[in-house]
Amino acid sequence: MNSSSWFDNQPVIGKLSPEQAAAKLREVGEDEAASRLESMGTGLESTGQQQFRGESSRRVWWPFQDKPWQYTAHTFGYLAPNVSNSDPMPIRHIESIAAHPDLRGKRIKLTLNRLRIAGYPGSGIHRVLLHFYVQHQGTGKAEPLHFNATYRVHEGESAGVQGYPVFTGLNVGYEGLSLKCRTINVRNDADEAFLSFLESDTFKTGLHLVKTAQPVLAPFSEMALALAKNIGKRNRNVAVQDFDLGLDFSTTPLQGKLAEGAYIAVQIPESFKSIWDWDEWVYLPTKGIIVKHDDQQELIPYNYLVFGVSRYEEH
Repeated sequence: MNSSSWFDNQPVIGKLSPEQAAAKLREVGEDEAASRLESMGTGLESTGQQQFRGESSRRVWWPFQDKPWQYTAHTFGYLAPNVSNSDPMPIRHIESIAAHPDLRGKRIKLTLNRLRIAGYPGSGIHRVLLHFYVQHQGTGKAEPLHFNATYRVHEGESAGVQGYPVFTGLNVGYEGLSLKCRTINVRNDADEAFLSFLESDTFKTGLHLVKTAQPVLAPFSEMALALAKNIGKRNRNVAVQDFDLGLDFSTTPLQGKLAEGAYIAVQIPESFKSIWDWDEWVYLPTKGIIVKHDDQQELIPYNYLVFGVSRYEEH
């Protein structure tokens, strides 16, 4: 997939300059946060510290400690399949699990199992557009596939979604699976109304790659990407999360492993990547929530989503 096939010219809010981020925040009613950003930027410029615009020092100028939408790093956890067990389930980092090599060349089902909004720009109910990208191993070559889904989520809560089919019958390549995902906070009234069609029964079944004719996949995928790009650049719409995840069957360090189960993508500060420990968190099957191991009243205080990988079975 070349660079023009993703959102490289539409950074998430955490990668915008102070001026651009402040403008976006004002569009969605975050005037106090915008003013703090503008004041910080003015102060740094007046002292000649303009290097904060650079990527390496970009995070220094964020004056917030309580805005989950400002972060650009992610940590990825894994939950093994559960067989009727009500005990708290451990979560492991995706590097520390064993791959399932028998998934190589097989069809799988990719589902959205959770979407939690700890904090997005604006307040109240958020209309969130999720855009997914995978590579489908078609006959002789890999095909890029795109799909959109949308949910309404209250600030500080999770969307009413569990096991939502995104790609059904996805062919896994010999090397594994490549997945990209982006979330866009849609506050433009016209766009919110337009996106209601994604809540129809047609889209709630996801993209079925066995039942959909191959010639239809490419134009449908291109349309989904074009729609998401158009929505993303409109006034009052803000991209928040963006991650690129490769899962394979190797034992190479710094590589995620592909296995049946659930994958958790948490948006965290870059500085937390070295100290985040998945052993401190567990999943409670009886409640359907992820909590702190030592305090089961404490939830993950960051934005995250969970997607599931399971074998596809024809009926």
